[in-house]
Amino acid sequence: MTLLHRRSVVLMFPGTGAQHTRMAAGLYGHEPVFTDAVDEVLALLGAEGAAARSDWLADEPAEPMDADTRSAPLLFAVNYAMGRLVESWGVRPAAYLGHSMGEFTAAVLAGVFGLDDAVRLLWERVRMQRTTPPGGMIAVAATPRELSGYLGDGVVVGAVNAPRHTVLSGPEAPLRALAARLTADGRTFRRLAARSPYHSPALAPLVAPTASLIGGLRPAPPRIPLYSAYTTRPLGPDEAVDPGFWAAQPTTPVMFWPTLERLLADGDRVLVEAGPAQSLAVLARGHESVRSGRSEVIATLPPRALGPEEDRRSVRVARERLAAYGGTSDTRATAATTDDGGGAPRGEGAAGHSGRLPVDLPTW
Repeated sequence: MTLLHRRSVVLMFPGTGAQHTRMAAGLYGHEPVFTDAVDEVLALLGAEGAAARSDWLADEPAEPMDADTRSAPLLFAVNYAMGRLVESWGVRPAAYLGHSMGEFTAAVLAGVFGLDDAVRLLWERVRMQRTTPPGGMIAVAATPRELSGYLGDGVVVGAVNAPRHTVLSGPEAPLRALAARLTADGRTFRRLAARSPYHSPALAPLVAPTASLIGGLRPAPPRIPLYSAYTTRPLGPDEAVDPGFWAAQPTTPVMFWPTLERLLADGDRVLVEAGPAQSLAVLARGHESVRSGRSEVIATLPPRALGPEEDRRSVRVARERLAAYGGTSDTRATAATTDDGGGAPRGEGAAGHSGRLPVDLPTW
């Protein structure tokens, strides 16, 4: 096998809106690392986790995937499990990048939060969101400047995903009025699969109680660089342990594109989307660094539910492509940095994550 030139690996995790019925379900019961990681997350939620698993694996869930009691725990579980799966191959990320809730997943893998604390915090946010007015998010093919005249009445810019991919967020009634205006003006847009106005002032009531909750936890500085889509730069040690930083995220816009630009300016990358739907992969492929060939994008899952075999094929192809970057001659190095069951890497300090890819070729 011809090895490609080495680029540092970044794992990317999507946020709310990427979830869909039976996302990655073809891996459950087939990939042991993935299965164990999903079960670990959902077990921490008890009966609620069991109900979420039942709906996730059902062709027709009792509760839809855009309900926050499903989207939040299941998207987090799938993101986390995919990150664990990719790292179980021997991949040593040089950095993480998450979008919205995806940053929370990245924070767990980077060692900022323990998994049990993260799941507790996640579910408390779901519970608190039930006390806020309903709303949602609309993605528009326009720049933030072009959409300035549409803002107001609680509608704000919730995310900047690409130069002409802006997400507006707000309460339900103003959002419906916004959709009508966009339609009348001939704007291209779509409603995202979210029932809450994430990244808007409507979720301000969550900030104080969330900060109080995090204050009782023990967040730590990331062991691996974590590029924050809220600050557009690597998360500093003081920010990582600041309860106010994490508590404010539901009201703060996601600046994914500026953060991606900073990350790619810091070096050539293999951007691996370890989550469903390929939303971040599609955005990243539009960046000049990727279009020029300096960096590459690899998606680990299909863009939508296409059946168990397609889930498995996508993972197999992703693993093969990653192997092309790392070589497989030093199998002893791979064995020394993974656990006996092929699970999460040992040696989780910064020195253990060089961005190199000692990946074994798939055997299935």
